[in-house]
Amino acid sequence: MANETIHVAEDVLEQYVIAAFRRVGTSEPSLQAATRAMMHASRVGVDNHGVRLTHHYCQMLKGGRLNKKPQLTIEQKGPSSATVDGDDGLGHYAAYRAMELACDLARETGMAGVGVRRSSHLGAAGAYALAGAEQGFMSFATTNTDSMVPLFGGATAFHGTNPLAFAAPLAGQKPWLLDMATSSIPMNRVLLYRSLGKELPGGVAADRSGVPTTNAHEAEMVLPLGGADYSYKGAALAGVATLLSAILMGTTLDPDFIPMVGAKDISTPRNMGHFVFAINPDHFAGRAGFDAGMTHYIDSLRNAPAREGQEVMAPGDREWREAERRKVEGIPVDPDTADFLKI
Repeated sequence: MANETIHVAEDVLEQYVIAAFRRVGTSEPSLQAATRAMMHASRVGVDNHGVRLTHHYCQMLKGGRLNKKPQLTIEQKGPSSATVDGDDGLGHYAAYRAMELACDLARETGMAGVGVRRSSHLGAAGAYALAGAEQGFMSFATTNTDSMVPLFGGATAFHGTNPLAFAAPLAGQKPWLLDMATSSIPMNRVLLYRSLGKELPGGVAADRSGVPTTNAHEAEMVLPLGGADYSYKGAALAGVATLLSAILMGTTLDPDFIPMVGAKDISTPRNMGHFVFAINPDHFAGRAGFDAGMTHYIDSLRNAPAREGQEVMAPGDREWREAERRKVEGIPVDPDTADFLKI
Protein backbone atom coordinates (compact mmCIF):
# COMPACT_ATOMS: atom_id res chain seq x y z
CA MET A 1 0.00 0.00 0.00
CA ALA A 2 1.20 3.52 -0.82
CA ASN A 3 1.11 4.80 2.75
CA GLU A 4 2.57 1.74 4.47
CA THR A 5 6.05 1.47 5.91
CA ILE A 6 8.41 -1.41 5.34
CA HIS A 7 10.78 -2.84 7.94
CA VAL A 8 14.47 -3.22 7.11
CA ALA A 9 17.26 -4.81 9.16
CA GLU A 10 19.67 -2.26 10.67
CA ASP A 11 22.79 -3.44 8.86
CA VAL A 12 21.00 -3.64 5.53
CA LEU A 13 19.44 -0.18 5.89
CA GLU A 14 22.80 1.32 6.83
CA GLN A 15 24.33 0.08 3.59
CA TYR A 16 21.49 1.60 1.53
CA VAL A 17 22.10 4.98 3.19
CA ILE A 18 25.86 4.79 2.60
CA ALA A 19 25.26 3.86 -1.04
CA ALA A 20 23.00 6.89 -1.54
CA PHE A 21 25.67 9.26 -0.23
CA ARG A 22 28.35 7.63 -2.35
CA ARG A 23 26.23 8.07 -5.48
CA VAL A 24 26.40 11.86 -5.07
CA GLY A 25 30.14 11.89 -4.33
CA THR A 26 30.17 12.52 -0.57
CA SER A 27 33.49 12.05 1.22
CA GLU A 28 33.80 8.97 3.43
CA PRO A 29 34.25 10.85 6.73
CA SER A 30 31.17 12.97 5.99
CA LEU A 31 28.91 10.14 4.94
CA GLN A 32 30.01 7.88 7.79
CA ALA A 33 29.19 10.60 10.33
CA ALA A 34 25.80 11.37 8.76
CA THR A 35 24.92 7.68 8.54
CA ARG A 36 25.95 7.12 12.16
CA ALA A 37 23.75 9.98 13.39
CA MET A 38 20.73 9.06 11.26
CA MET A 39 20.95 5.39 12.17
CA HIS A 40 21.02 6.35 15.84
CA ALA A 41 17.80 8.32 15.36
CA SER A 42 16.10 5.57 13.37
CA ARG A 43 17.24 2.93 15.83
CA VAL A 44 15.76 4.65 18.89
CA GLY A 45 12.53 5.71 17.22
CA VAL A 46 13.28 9.35 16.36
CA ASP A 47 12.24 8.70 12.76
CA ASN A 48 11.81 12.36 11.86
CA HIS A 49 15.62 12.74 12.17
CA GLY A 50 16.46 9.27 10.93
CA VAL A 51 17.25 7.84 7.51
CA ARG A 52 14.33 9.68 5.93
CA LEU A 53 16.62 12.74 5.80
CA THR A 54 19.04 11.01 3.41
CA HIS A 55 17.07 12.28 0.42
CA HIS A 56 17.19 15.89 1.64
CA TYR A 57 20.91 15.79 2.39
CA CYS A 58 21.69 14.29 -1.02
CA GLN A 59 19.67 17.02 -2.72
CA MET A 60 21.62 19.69 -0.84
CA LEU A 61 24.94 18.01 -1.66
CA LYS A 62 24.06 17.94 -5.36
CA GLY A 63 22.75 21.51 -5.27
CA GLY A 64 25.88 22.90 -3.64
CA ARG A 65 24.45 24.06 -0.33
CA LEU A 66 26.52 21.32 1.31
CA ASN A 67 30.19 20.73 0.59
CA LYS A 68 30.69 17.13 -0.50
CA LYS A 69 34.30 17.02 0.68
CA PRO A 70 34.69 19.41 3.64
CA GLN A 71 38.02 19.92 5.37
CA LEU A 72 37.36 20.56 9.04
CA THR A 73 39.65 23.00 10.84
CA ILE A 74 40.03 23.57 14.57
CA GLU A 75 40.98 26.68 16.48
CA GLN A 76 41.67 26.18 20.17
CA LYS A 77 40.73 29.33 22.06
CA GLY A 78 41.98 28.26 25.50
CA PRO A 79 42.60 25.18 27.67
CA SER A 80 38.92 24.25 27.65
CA SER A 81 37.42 26.01 24.63
CA ALA A 82 37.68 25.62 20.88
CA THR A 83 35.81 26.07 17.63
CA VAL A 84 35.36 23.73 14.69
CA ASP A 85 34.92 25.18 11.20
CA GLY A 86 32.60 22.79 9.36
CA ASP A 87 33.57 24.05 5.88
CA ASP A 88 29.86 24.06 4.93
CA GLY A 89 29.69 20.27 5.02
CA LEU A 90 27.21 17.89 6.60
CA GLY A 91 26.58 19.03 10.17
CA HIS A 92 26.94 15.52 11.58
CA TYR A 93 30.63 15.44 10.65
CA ALA A 94 31.41 18.73 12.40
CA ALA A 95 29.25 17.96 15.44
CA TYR A 96 30.82 14.57 16.12
CA ARG A 97 34.26 16.16 15.77
CA ALA A 98 33.26 18.91 18.19
CA MET A 99 32.13 16.42 20.84
CA GLU A 100 35.29 14.35 20.36
CA LEU A 101 37.37 17.48 20.88
CA ALA A 102 35.33 18.56 23.93
CA CYS A 103 35.97 15.18 25.54
CA ASP A 104 39.69 15.35 24.76
CA LEU A 105 39.95 18.78 26.40
CA ALA A 106 37.79 17.81 29.38
CA ARG A 107 40.06 14.88 30.16
CA GLU A 108 42.65 17.45 31.15
CA THR A 109 40.63 20.45 32.32
CA GLY A 110 37.52 18.84 33.83
CA MET A 111 35.05 20.48 31.48
CA ALA A 112 35.15 21.93 27.98
CA GLY A 113 32.93 23.70 25.49
CA VAL A 114 33.35 23.53 21.73
CA GLY A 115 31.41 25.57 19.21
CA VAL A 116 30.86 24.90 15.52
CA ARG A 117 30.48 27.43 12.73
CA ARG A 118 29.93 27.16 8.97
CA SER A 119 27.96 23.98 9.48
CA SER A 120 24.53 22.66 8.53
CA HIS A 121 21.65 20.59 9.90
CA LEU A 122 22.98 17.96 12.31
CA GLY A 123 19.93 15.74 12.74
CA ALA A 124 19.22 14.43 16.26
CA ALA A 125 21.24 16.40 18.82
CA GLY A 126 21.08 13.39 21.13
CA ALA A 127 23.47 11.51 18.87
CA TYR A 128 26.30 13.83 19.94
CA ALA A 129 25.40 13.95 23.64
CA LEU A 130 25.34 10.14 23.50
CA ALA A 131 28.78 10.08 21.88
CA GLY A 132 30.14 12.01 24.85
CA ALA A 133 28.44 9.78 27.41
CA GLU A 134 29.84 6.69 25.70
CA GLN A 135 33.29 8.17 26.36
CA GLY A 136 32.46 8.57 30.06
CA PHE A 137 31.45 12.26 30.11
CA MET A 138 28.33 14.14 31.08
CA SER A 139 27.52 15.78 27.77
CA PHE A 140 25.36 18.46 26.19
CA ALA A 141 24.64 19.35 22.56
CA THR A 142 22.46 22.01 20.97
CA THR A 143 21.87 23.91 17.74
CA ASN A 144 19.57 26.63 16.49
CA THR A 145 17.59 26.13 13.30
CA ASP A 146 15.48 28.11 10.85
CA SER A 147 12.29 29.77 12.05
CA MET A 148 9.26 27.55 12.27
CA VAL A 149 8.04 28.11 15.85
CA PRO A 150 6.09 31.21 16.94
CA LEU A 151 6.87 33.01 20.19
CA PHE A 152 4.47 32.79 23.13
CA GLY A 153 1.55 34.87 21.93
CA GLY A 154 3.15 35.27 18.51
CA ALA A 155 1.47 34.85 15.12
CA THR A 156 4.54 34.23 12.94
CA ALA A 157 7.51 31.88 13.13
CA PHE A 158 10.55 33.17 15.04
CA HIS A 159 12.69 30.45 16.65
CA GLY A 160 13.64 27.11 15.21
CA THR A 161 12.78 23.82 16.92
CA ASN A 162 16.16 24.26 18.67
CA PRO A 163 16.93 20.97 20.46
CA LEU A 164 18.62 20.55 23.83
CA ALA A 165 20.27 17.16 24.41
CA PHE A 166 21.90 15.87 27.59
CA ALA A 167 23.50 12.51 28.36
CA ALA A 168 25.35 10.88 31.24
CA PRO A 169 27.17 7.55 31.52
CA LEU A 170 25.57 4.84 33.64
CA ALA A 171 27.90 2.04 34.74
CA GLY A 172 27.00 -1.28 33.16
CA GLN A 173 23.93 0.15 31.41
CA LYS A 174 22.94 2.33 28.50
CA PRO A 175 23.45 6.06 29.21
CA TRP A 176 20.88 8.39 30.69
CA LEU A 177 19.73 10.33 27.62
CA LEU A 178 17.45 13.31 27.11
CA ASP A 179 16.96 14.66 23.59
CA MET A 180 14.18 17.21 23.35
CA ALA A 181 13.05 19.82 20.90
CA THR A 182 11.98 23.12 22.45
CA SER A 183 8.95 22.96 20.18
CA SER A 184 6.01 20.64 20.74
CA ILE A 185 7.29 18.38 17.95
CA PRO A 186 10.06 18.73 15.32
CA MET A 187 9.01 20.04 11.90
CA ASN A 188 10.40 16.87 10.36
CA ARG A 189 7.63 14.97 12.11
CA VAL A 190 5.11 17.08 10.21
CA LEU A 191 6.88 16.08 6.98
CA LEU A 192 6.89 12.45 8.08
CA TYR A 193 3.15 12.56 8.79
CA ARG A 194 2.58 14.06 5.36
CA SER A 195 4.44 11.15 3.81
CA LEU A 196 2.43 8.64 5.85
CA GLY A 197 -0.89 10.39 5.28
CA LYS A 198 -1.46 10.68 9.05
CA GLU A 199 -3.21 13.37 11.09
CA LEU A 200 -1.18 15.32 13.65
CA PRO A 201 -2.07 15.40 17.36
CA GLY A 202 -3.91 18.48 18.53
CA GLY A 203 -2.05 21.49 19.89
CA VAL A 204 1.32 20.83 18.25
CA ALA A 205 1.16 22.67 14.92
CA ALA A 206 -0.36 25.73 13.30
CA ASP A 207 -1.20 26.91 9.79
CA ARG A 208 0.35 29.98 8.14
CA SER A 209 -1.96 32.27 10.13
CA GLY A 210 -0.95 30.76 13.45
CA VAL A 211 -4.20 28.87 13.89
CA PRO A 212 -3.71 25.36 15.38
CA THR A 213 -4.30 22.50 12.94
CA THR A 214 -4.06 18.72 12.86
CA ASN A 215 -3.72 18.59 9.06
CA ALA A 216 -0.06 17.88 8.28
CA HIS A 217 -0.46 19.38 4.80
CA GLU A 218 -1.77 22.67 6.23
CA ALA A 219 0.81 22.94 9.02
CA GLU A 220 3.33 25.74 8.42
CA MET A 221 4.62 26.07 12.00
CA VAL A 222 5.03 23.91 15.09
CA LEU A 223 4.07 25.35 18.46
CA PRO A 224 6.42 25.92 21.42
CA LEU A 225 6.73 23.27 24.10
CA GLY A 226 4.40 23.75 27.05
CA GLY A 227 0.87 23.89 25.65
CA ALA A 228 -1.37 26.87 25.12
CA ASP A 229 -0.89 28.38 28.60
CA TYR A 230 2.76 27.57 29.27
CA SER A 231 4.48 27.69 25.89
CA TYR A 232 6.54 30.66 27.10
CA LYS A 233 8.78 27.96 28.64
CA GLY A 234 9.49 26.30 25.31
CA ALA A 235 9.93 29.66 23.60
CA ALA A 236 12.50 30.78 26.20
CA LEU A 237 14.39 27.48 26.05
CA ALA A 238 14.62 27.87 22.27
CA GLY A 239 16.42 31.12 22.98
CA VAL A 240 19.03 29.24 25.04
CA ALA A 241 19.94 27.25 21.94
CA THR A 242 20.16 30.44 19.89
CA LEU A 243 22.41 32.14 22.47
CA LEU A 244 24.86 29.23 22.54
CA SER A 245 24.80 28.14 18.90
CA ALA A 246 24.35 31.38 16.99
CA ILE A 247 25.22 34.41 19.10
CA LEU A 248 28.17 32.84 20.91
CA MET A 249 29.48 31.50 17.59
CA GLY A 250 28.69 34.51 15.38
CA THR A 251 26.56 32.41 13.03
CA THR A 252 23.06 32.72 11.61
CA LEU A 253 20.08 33.70 13.78
CA ASP A 254 16.90 31.66 13.45
CA PRO A 255 14.85 34.20 11.41
CA ASP A 256 17.78 34.81 9.04
CA PHE A 257 18.27 31.23 7.83
CA ILE A 258 17.54 30.09 4.32
CA PRO A 259 14.78 27.52 5.05
CA MET A 260 15.99 23.96 5.37
CA VAL A 261 13.23 22.73 3.03
CA GLY A 262 11.14 24.47 0.41
CA ALA A 263 13.68 27.12 -0.58
CA LYS A 264 14.48 27.66 -4.25
CA ASP A 265 18.09 28.41 -3.31
CA ILE A 266 19.86 25.13 -2.57
CA SER A 267 23.33 26.35 -3.51
CA THR A 268 24.05 28.91 -0.76
CA PRO A 269 25.50 27.56 2.52
CA ARG A 270 23.50 28.43 5.66
CA ASN A 271 26.37 29.02 8.15
CA MET A 272 24.68 27.10 10.95
CA GLY A 273 26.21 26.99 14.42
CA HIS A 274 26.23 24.28 17.10
CA PHE A 275 27.53 24.03 20.65
CA VAL A 276 28.62 21.01 22.69
CA PHE A 277 29.89 20.65 26.24
CA ALA A 278 31.58 17.81 28.13
CA ILE A 279 32.07 17.38 31.89
CA ASN A 280 34.58 14.88 33.28
CA PRO A 281 33.29 13.27 36.52
CA ASP A 282 36.87 12.36 37.46
CA HIS A 283 37.47 16.05 38.23
CA PHE A 284 34.51 16.33 40.62
CA ALA A 285 33.14 13.51 42.84
CA GLY A 286 35.49 11.06 41.14
CA ARG A 287 34.52 8.20 38.87
CA ALA A 288 33.60 5.74 41.62
CA GLY A 289 31.47 8.31 43.43
CA PHE A 290 29.79 9.43 40.23
CA ASP A 291 29.01 5.87 39.13
CA ALA A 292 27.58 5.00 42.54
CA GLY A 293 25.48 8.15 42.59
CA MET A 294 24.12 7.61 39.11
CA THR A 295 23.26 3.98 39.83
CA HIS A 296 21.48 4.88 43.08
CA TYR A 297 19.64 7.76 41.41
CA ILE A 298 18.41 5.71 38.47
CA ASP A 299 17.43 2.74 40.66
CA SER A 300 15.45 5.09 42.92
CA LEU A 301 13.81 6.74 39.92
CA ARG A 302 12.76 3.51 38.25
CA ASN A 303 11.44 2.09 41.52
CA ALA A 304 9.43 5.19 42.41
CA PRO A 305 5.69 4.47 42.77
CA ALA A 306 3.75 4.70 39.51
CA ARG A 307 0.11 5.51 38.94
CA GLU A 308 -2.17 2.64 38.05
CA GLY A 309 -1.51 1.53 34.49
CA GLN A 310 1.61 3.67 34.20
CA GLU A 311 5.34 2.92 34.24
CA VAL A 312 8.10 5.14 35.57
CA MET A 313 11.10 5.32 33.21
CA ALA A 314 14.38 7.21 33.22
CA PRO A 315 15.28 9.44 30.26
CA GLY A 316 16.54 7.08 27.55
CA ASP A 317 14.68 3.99 28.75
CA ARG A 318 12.04 4.30 26.05
CA GLU A 319 14.70 4.78 23.38
CA TRP A 320 16.78 1.78 24.44
CA ARG A 321 13.66 -0.38 24.63
CA GLU A 322 12.66 0.73 21.14
CA ALA A 323 16.16 0.02 19.84
CA GLU A 324 15.95 -3.54 21.14
CA ARG A 325 12.57 -4.03 19.50
CA ARG A 326 13.74 -2.64 16.18
CA LYS A 327 16.84 -4.80 16.29
CA VAL A 328 14.50 -7.77 16.08
CA GLU A 329 11.69 -6.39 13.91
CA GLY A 330 13.71 -4.08 11.67
CA ILE A 331 13.60 -0.31 11.29
CA PRO A 332 10.43 1.13 9.73
CA VAL A 333 11.06 3.09 6.54
CA ASP A 334 8.40 5.35 5.05
CA PRO A 335 7.41 4.90 1.39
CA ASP A 336 9.13 8.03 0.05
CA THR A 337 12.42 7.12 1.72
CA ALA A 338 12.24 3.50 0.60
CA ASP A 339 11.76 4.68 -2.97
CA PHE A 340 14.72 7.09 -2.81
CA LEU A 341 17.05 4.54 -1.22
CA LYS A 342 16.01 1.96 -3.84
CA ILE A 343 15.05 -0.59 -1.19
